[in-house]
Amino acid sequence: MFLNKVFVLGNLTADPDVRSLPNGRPVANFGLATNRVFYDKEGKKQERAEFHNIVAFGRSAEIIQQYLKKGSLVLIEGRLQTRSWQDSGGNTRYRTEIITERLQMGPRAGKITPATPKEETKEEIPIIEEEEEIKVEDIPF
Repeated sequence: MFLNKVFVLGNLTADPDVRSLPNGRPVANFGLATNRVFYDKEGKKQERAEFHNIVAFGRSAEIIQQYLKKGSLVLIEGRLQTRSWQDSGGNTRYRTEIITERLQMGPRAGKITPATPKEETKEEIPIIEEEEEIKVEDIPF
């Protein structure tokens, strides 16, 4: 038995690009940035960003088009898929993408509350920091 499952929580790097396949089914493509905070050997706080290519089909693509924009926080559950093609120079190109199976949107910026009718508020999501670097050789299996 094999497992191909991915969970990523991050922010859109640009507005989603939504198009239709020849059969009329919508497809959304967008970039997602995730970050990782850790402390190096000297105890200095480090932050690394990773960028992921996300693809969503059908109703998920419609929801993404309607509600998400650059900077939106979203949790994506999906699977990895690598595709290849020949570019105009005859070179084989590869792209690894996360195919969306489920998504959950984060809090929306600019939410107006009754107590502050004209002020924009933004919900804060805490950053959970990893205490130390995990090394592959330390994993017992």
